Amino acid sequence: MRNKNLTVSIEEAQEIILNSVSPLNCENISIMEASNRVLYEDIVSDIMVPPTDNSSMDGYAVIASDTRGASHNHPITLKITGEIQAGGSIIGQRVSKGAAIRIMTGAPIPEGADSIIQFEDTEEEAGYVKIFRETVKCENYRFAGENIAKGDTVLQKGDRLRSADVGILASLNYNIVKVYKQPTVSIISTGDELADIGEDMQIGQMRNSNAYTLYTEIIKYSGLPDYLGITKDTVKDTKEIFLKALKSDVIISTGGVSMGKYDYVKEIYSDLNIDIQFEWVKVKPGRPFTFGKKDNKLFFGLPGNPVSALTSFIQFVRPALLRLMGAKRIAKPVVNAFLEEDINKQSGKVHLLRGYFTIKNNEFYVSTTGNQTSSVLRSMSDANCLIMIPENITKVKAGEKVSIQLLDHDEI
Repeated sequence: MRNKNLTVSIEEAQEIILNSVSPLNCENISIMEASNRVLYEDIVSDIMVPPTDNSSMDGYAVIASDTRGASHNHPITLKITGEIQAGGSIIGQRVSKGAAIRIMTGAPIPEGADSIIQFEDTEEEAGYVKIFRETVKCENYRFAGENIAKGDTVLQKGDRLRSADVGILASLNYNIVKVYKQPTVSIISTGDELADIGEDMQIGQMRNSNAYTLYTEIIKYSGLPDYLGITKDTVKDTKEIFLKALKSDVIISTGGVSMGKYDYVKEIYSDLNIDIQFEWVKVKPGRPFTFGKKDNKLFFGLPGNPVSALTSFIQFVRPALLRLMGAKRIAKPVVNAFLEEDINKQSGKVHLLRGYFTIKNNEFYVSTTGNQTSSVLRSMSDANCLIMIPENITKVKAGEKVSIQLLDHDEI
């Protein structure tokens, strides 16, 4: 067991957590279910996409030199000798000098042709087409393999699949793809002060929002959440619910990790022989945060205040879930922004303030979303970034640049 009361920086906490994670095994799934899943293998193309040269316009396949000198006042007239539609055959279709073949977008380009002129620059009449401008070789062409060449590594192991990636898999004739398994995640809420949705609230109680916030975040990052409910403030109840949670790859609890008389989570960690890696992080909100490990299971004891729980998830749990799924890109983007108000803080902790950024004249500007108390979840709902004020900085003036972590952007 590591030294209790171990306090680490936010960077140290992230490093300890990621060094504790081993990616899960793989499974085969339909590409229809592959959105946001992480590839377990490189995808190497064994075909060209597109497979042949084809037209990027509806128009006429012509020989470019036949259009030399064409204009609206002096059009060139060519004889129409055929038509090719998208998906059609070009067998027996050939463009000879003085001729043109009508062609549709996506149709293969016939022999003899070296250019496509679109309908808008022509006029068809009685089997002939008038050409109103010169065209050049390879105009309006899509070349074979210009999207994907045979032998290209188009997607890499560790890539988190987006919509376009799934489309690429389909274009390469993949129906099934090998991905990392999704981590199973148990969610535990602690505290007699909590009432769940639909329960009668007693004096002094509040609604449990943390479980539902975290449940949604876990789904967002392709985990498989299981909400186990609220444990009462007794050692017996707390231990029982943690024993149920041991079926999961990741166990997340909220509350019960500070110095209160009824904060039992760390005691339960000790009873279950969970190796506590650290107990405090030099960050606000979210200082009381316990991380432990037992075998390949990860235990995250998050603070109970709603904003603290969510920001802690973003900084520490989210990267762990992505690493479990083998993802290569796990960092949220951080950019510089001009601060639009003064900020004062105490030294000794990194402050993560809920902020809202805008872009003016290609520059980022940011302001806080109001009340920064860690119980005010509304301030997180209104935020699209976290303003990151370093540990030893005590004052930042309006107009100075600060770092902001973007919340609604993909990992990089």
